[in-house]
Amino acid sequence: MPDPTPDVVTDPNDPRLNDFTALNDPATRRRVERAGDYFVVEGRLAIERLVQLPRWSIRRLVLLPRTYRQLEASLPTGTEVLITEEGVLRSVVGFDLHRGALASVDRKPKVPLSSADLDDVDLLVVVEGVNDHENLGAIYRNAAAFGADAVILDPGCADPFYRRSVRVSLGHVMAVPTIHAASLPGDLAVLHDHGIATVALTPSAPQRLHEVDPAALPARAGGSIDSSQRPRVAIVVGAEGPGLTAPTITACTARAAIEMAAGVDSLNVATALAIALHQLQIGR
Repeated sequence: MPDPTPDVVTDPNDPRLNDFTALNDPATRRRVERAGDYFVVEGRLAIERLVQLPRWSIRRLVLLPRTYRQLEASLPTGTEVLITEEGVLRSVVGFDLHRGALASVDRKPKVPLSSADLDDVDLLVVVEGVNDHENLGAIYRNAAAFGADAVILDPGCADPFYRRSVRVSLGHVMAVPTIHAASLPGDLAVLHDHGIATVALTPSAPQRLHEVDPAALPARAGGSIDSSQRPRVAIVVGAEGPGLTAPTITACTARAAIEMAAGVDSLNVATALAIALHQLQIGR
């Protein structure tokens, strides 16, 4: 394959820029990305992470000259690179893109929980009904920071590969595997059957998070502890506001609350997850 020699693009109507049309219009983006089966990565840091993950197929990169100079040495062989100026890029995407770096990436088939390989996972994140793209991106960033093996999403979650999610995650949404549950709480049984305990984060729980010992959790509610097995835990979180549904809370192995100052009843979901991942890592 040839080296990634860039082409200079001066016309915003160049069809090679179509992958990035109207990035500020969610309805348009859903339509064109679903039709093309791809997603968009924005920002130098996220693209640097992307090029370190060869399992993803890059369709093309669009860069400002200064960003190209920063990324040039790391771009993989055979990558299509387009160089353009800020005015052209603004006309295409619909706003000032100060980060000056975009990539379009082919999507991969969804992995259903029913057929996921769970034999070697120890720490999972299960997400119910989080439809805010920035919260979802932060969840993936935290999952990566604390060594979670995968993030499991229910059907009520937003698309983790929407541009804002990818950007907020700093590209970690491409590094941490995504698994899709058909429904919650029903699919929690799949985790329990694999010996994975589930801990629901909910402010109403009588048990405090620091009191949870992963090694002392049975794989299912009411079950016995198999001391010969390594602790395997999934932290289950819900959307801000409503939180986890009552059936999901009930179906989890354990319920835990993060102790907070008087008068404060909840945290941002990504913040709460980070605390829980850190705490349960210590316990493992």
